[in-house]
Amino acid sequence: MSLATARTTTVASSTGSQTSKVVSVSRETPSPKGSANNGSAITIDDSSPIGSQLANETKRRERLSQRKLRRPEATRIFTVSNQKGGVGKTTTTVNIAAALAASGLNVLVIDIDPQGNASTALGIEHHAEVESIYDVLINDVLLGEVVRSCPDVDRLECAPATIHLAGAEIELVSLVAREQRLRRAIEIYSKERESQGLERLDYIFIDCPPSLGLLTVNAFCAANEVLIPIQCEYYALEGLSQLLSNIEMIQKHLNANLRVSTILLTMYDGRTNLAAQVAAEVREHFPQQVLEAVVPRSVRISEAPSYQQTVMTYDPSSTGALSYMEAAAEIAER
Repeated sequence: MSLATARTTTVASSTGSQTSKVVSVSRETPSPKGSANNGSAITIDDSSPIGSQLANETKRRERLSQRKLRRPEATRIFTVSNQKGGVGKTTTTVNIAAALAASGLNVLVIDIDPQGNASTALGIEHHAEVESIYDVLINDVLLGEVVRSCPDVDRLECAPATIHLAGAEIELVSLVAREQRLRRAIEIYSKERESQGLERLDYIFIDCPPSLGLLTVNAFCAANEVLIPIQCEYYALEGLSQLLSNIEMIQKHLNANLRVSTILLTMYDGRTNLAAQVAAEVREHFPQQVLEAVVPRSVRISEAPSYQQTVMTYDPSSTGALSYMEAAAEIAER
């Protein structure tokens, strides 16, 4: 294998009064067998910004490779929610779920967003003729009958959403125990798996629509933890207070066991002061909940859904995949 060697050259300016350093990378031909360089490790010159980033990512991957994710004592059910759109709810849901499943844990994603983006990212059919979570909530179909396995990741399952969910908010209004229907469906499904001799689920992630209607209330009542993705921009902070007040109402009247356990900073752009300020402010107010892992803006993360994949399978070597692996590991260790 050829080695990349960084070479620093001093270049004189036209005036001769200043000099600047230029870092160039050259390719060396493979060393012959038996030579002194044969089998030597590749060293990364971290004096340049790119080299520094590569060195940092290499260290992070080494740390991750040494961590083995433990199974939780009981199934952990997360609602991934934020009433502001475009903050990375679905992206966070599918990528953390895929990262945990790739580590050998049993994971279920429940898509209750009428747009069905989580179903798309996991490669699950969700056209109008498919039985979906809508049938579970409205027609009392068993959750086990709509759950499908993700074709790209072992141990990862998904209950898809269809366009029928768009009218579910109105239909739920007249139903008995309308806020508890998803919770009961999950309980029945867990008992079903146990009776069939299947391994219990380790994690359930519920992907919510960007609203605080009855679908989201069902998700809050079914879960015991809330994962809030926060985009590193000012508007995200405004919406957070409203979301927290709604969660408090759910805790008071419908689900006393619900708690905000995890906050993940997404779309972080380290080149801007605003992103750093938002991150610092969120960490100051929620020191226990905010994950150390931060998800950067990434082209690979954005491209993956167009191939009906998560970034974990689309480009597992990308910075975005690494960040979501770190976030998943943190969640598992809490």
